[in-house]
Amino acid sequence: MGTVSQLHERVRPLAHRIDSDEEAVEIARSLARAFAQQASDRDINRVLPYEELDALSQSGLLGITVPSEYDGLDISNSVLAEVVAILAEADPSIAQIPHNHFYILEALRTDGSEEQKKFFFARALAGDRFGNAFSETGTKTPGHYDTRLTPDGIGHRLNGRKFYSTGVLFADWIAVFALDPRDDLTMSLVQRGTEGIQIIDDWDGFGQRTSGSGTTILHNIYVNADAVISHHKGFERPTTIGSIGQIIHAGIDLGIARAAFADTVDFVKSHARPWMDSGVERAADDPLTIARIGQVAIRIEAATAMLERAGKKVDVAQVNPSEEHVLDATLAVAAAKTLTTEIAIEASNTLFELAGTSSTRIGLNLDRHWRNARTHTLHDPVRWKYHVVGNYHLNGVSPPKNWTL
Repeated sequence: MGTVSQLHERVRPLAHRIDSDEEAVEIARSLARAFAQQASDRDINRVLPYEELDALSQSGLLGITVPSEYDGLDISNSVLAEVVAILAEADPSIAQIPHNHFYILEALRTDGSEEQKKFFFARALAGDRFGNAFSETGTKTPGHYDTRLTPDGIGHRLNGRKFYSTGVLFADWIAVFALDPRDDLTMSLVQRGTEGIQIIDDWDGFGQRTSGSGTTILHNIYVNADAVISHHKGFERPTTIGSIGQIIHAGIDLGIARAAFADTVDFVKSHARPWMDSGVERAADDPLTIARIGQVAIRIEAATAMLERAGKKVDVAQVNPSEEHVLDATLAVAAAKTLTTEIAIEASNTLFELAGTSSTRIGLNLDRHWRNARTHTLHDPVRWKYHVVGNYHLNGVSPPKNWTL
């Protein structure tokens, strides 16, 4: 911990081209089976998943949101959310790493120049990974920034320090968010290894331990003018940038809930003892346990359905980004995100409630589900999503346009 990260310098094969939504889901399932095998060990020992990220790059999944006019699949967002949920059930740290990758590609689709789209979409299709340098500490709110982009001849200079740079340890390209001289938010796409970038492996959260969320320090980095995107424009009109980011977060939460539920069922069947007053021989025959399992299963199913519905609304809003369609997508994604947040925490709590004291043994590492759920669900608190949805229905106030919705 606290060391300067060194990217594994090796040439990766070009990524596979995925031809359909169904193929994307099947590839995600295949990767998930492999990722799940050592997920607990990676969490306990904080082993960073370099090989797993290379497999993800080569699989073609990192290019599935590239628009069809740039040779991509332009996958349905309901399928994108399910792909993320499948990966997150296996290892939510790995699933969180491409969250910013897909967010960046959506910002590029929305506000990038034609030349930027052609170049960077091609890189995504080839398997390149895009990480972020977004959030900062010490600012007034999470939506304020001290990092600055200043003119320098025909280009720019970047200076600042970023925390929560999710996936940056594994990135080929780093999206640096900074304010320009007019205090407008920009996104600069900077290649890993650019002189002046220092990446420190210092993420020490108790959950999502291998998501590569290190500190990024920017020492007077030179940025070409054609690498800068006016990110603020994406929130001055109706767009789906925020919805894409949020639906992926929701997919991660759903995957965590599914993983916790699966381990609950397994432990209750094979290890848990019935309560002494239950009158049954097996914990799996305890009527209260059965009912509780049913509750969680139904809520996971409901969250899955809400996420699929929200994804379809985002699809419509991407094709026709009218105020009405974007509002519809925003509210649907907010609703799905509240449900997935709550079921991730509920499912991981229920594991211990039903499995009993023996399930808390350190060697089992079942607490990783709760730690991952509690850590990841701190993104964009759901109390504000309830407020946004309620304020719209009660007072007709449209949701704010920003990356949290």
